[in-house]
Amino acid sequence: MKKKVIPAIIIIALIFIIGCIYALQIYRERFSYSEEKKDLNEYFDITSDTDVAILLGNDYLEERAKLLDGTYYMDFNSVRKYLNRRFYYGKSDETLVYTIPDAIITAKIGTGKYESTKDGAQEEDYQIARLDDDGTLLVALDYVKKYTNFSFKSFTEPNHIQLDTKWEEQEVATISKDTQLRVRGGVKSAVIEELAAGDQVIVLDQMEKWAKVKSADSFIGFVENNKLKDITTQTPIPVTDYAEPEYTSIKKDFKINMGFHNVKGPSGNDTLSELVSNAKSLNVISPTWLMVSDNSGGITSYASSSYVNSAHKMGLEVWVLFENITYKDSVSMSEVLSHADTRKAMIDAAVKETVACGADGINLDFESISGEDGQSYVEFVRELSIACRANGLVFSIDNYVPMHFNDHYDLTEQGIVADYVIIMGYDEHYGGSSEAGSVASLSYVENGIINTVAKVDPSKVINAVPFYTRVWQTKDGKVTSKAYPMNNAKEYISNHSISLEWDPETAQNYGEYTSSDGTLNQIWMEDKASLEQKLTVMKSNNIAGIAEWSLGMETSDVWDAISAYVGG
Repeated sequence: MKKKVIPAIIIIALIFIIGCIYALQIYRERFSYSEEKKDLNEYFDITSDTDVAILLGNDYLEERAKLLDGTYYMDFNSVRKYLNRRFYYGKSDETLVYTIPDAIITAKIGTGKYESTKDGAQEEDYQIARLDDDGTLLVALDYVKKYTNFSFKSFTEPNHIQLDTKWEEQEVATISKDTQLRVRGGVKSAVIEELAAGDQVIVLDQMEKWAKVKSADSFIGFVENNKLKDITTQTPIPVTDYAEPEYTSIKKDFKINMGFHNVKGPSGNDTLSELVSNAKSLNVISPTWLMVSDNSGGITSYASSSYVNSAHKMGLEVWVLFENITYKDSVSMSEVLSHADTRKAMIDAAVKETVACGADGINLDFESISGEDGQSYVEFVRELSIACRANGLVFSIDNYVPMHFNDHYDLTEQGIVADYVIIMGYDEHYGGSSEAGSVASLSYVENGIINTVAKVDPSKVINAVPFYTRVWQTKDGKVTSKAYPMNNAKEYISNHSISLEWDPETAQNYGEYTSSDGTLNQIWMEDKASLEQKLTVMKSNNIAGIAEWSLGMETSDVWDAISAYVGG
């Protein structure tokens, strides 16, 4: 019996040992910590020695930086998107332009040289901006840092940079014992880097067993929660080597009531007294005096010092209107806005004419600017603001009611560099509209104001109202219209015996009639009643004032409503 038992025991022991070995192998496979190292070039998707990954705050960007000749570069569009929208690429001039409140700074692409209109020529020991092999403009981050509030730290093996533009409170923790930062939560995930006891990490997210963290050298991965201690909140120290420039503004201590004077020629200046005779509470007048007239940046001027003197005696400031409409068929705005010398020519001429006649400000009314020319237009606005600031001129800008398709007018930037941002609260339905409708319904005006004050300080916002309306004719499915001044529209209503009824949807008096040939005639009246509704919205949004297009088209009773608003 003993001889039979002993072999059985040995066999059972061997089975047990083999089972233990197998179980240990399974345990190790499932629960032991992987030592596999993650390929960090693959982790950052590094494809060459010049390729650099970017972390902005705690996020990896899809965009890449470049390391060229020891200098870190980002492409121009990424610089504008993530760091500073004020940089302008003058493709026509092969320059990189930046404006500050009192100077234009221009760097020549492919060199380290740049020049300030205030401080003269200067030079860096690196190329400030350069074209990549595919024609992409690259901008040196060291140069961007001169004019932008952000921190910048670089790392190698592999190449990556950490950018920070915000210094908000964040959660941090200390590594309690040596461990690994892994690609994902789980002991089998590949190792990004070793973390030593005492290292500090930023805690981005905590799950049941693992935490997503960022290490001191800007790797983002996962560590076990039990390897973290002393979790607390911490506010990063902001950069101290940059001070934001101060854009000063002229702000009047009265509510603006600005009437546009559509001069149309030198003889139009003689109508000033007549136009303002009934204009109660008017305190600013804007005559259409300056026009872009050629592709060299030349302007035509109707400016008159005697007009200004007369206006001043009436207690009116004069903000000279500068427009691009009169010669729109012969002037390319792309051409005049995209070149530094033509922008300068327009600005110098406009300021010279304004100062020479003794006027108080410039009102910019550049319309129909294409999206492709948006950056050039905004650069022109910045540069004109510098000249106005230097000469003590009030700088106001006329704008369409903000919509997604005219975002390139950049109301946010206008609200910083200009003194007043004027919304042309009309032309909801215009001459080319495919359907009949109001020129300026209440909701259209209200939404325009609300969307503007979301981007611009209300104390800088002026809403312009129409002193005109449109009579619409619809026949056989075709819609046409004709603009009528308020006073003429009133006559039209009377001559055609149109009965008006209040339309609560547009907050206007509405009337219609069908003529003998079957044409439907419709009118949404602009009058004192509709204006009072708009003024209520303007008052509730606490904006800077009102403007009117244009003087001489109104009925006299509207001035009572405007005067009550301005004085209220």
